[in-house]
Amino acid sequence: MFNVISILIGVVLLVITLVGLLLGVLNWIGLLIGAVGVLFGALSRNKAGLILNLVLMAIAAFRLFLGGGIL
Repeated sequence: MFNVISILIGVVLLVITLVGLLLGVLNWIGLLIGAVGVLFGALSRNKAGLILNLVLMAIAAFRLFLGGGIL
């Protein structure tokens, strides 16, 4: 059950991250949502949701790094 919740959070994070590639400020929100997804993913047996959220958080963090945290 936790894995399904984590994957659903990951799908929401995917949409936010894709929009955040244009509007960098959304990546901060994406990182917070991703942290919740990682928590749910860590509690599940299957780690697909955990990995999905970690990859998307890394993309959002890299985008924030490139934009200086704001752009």
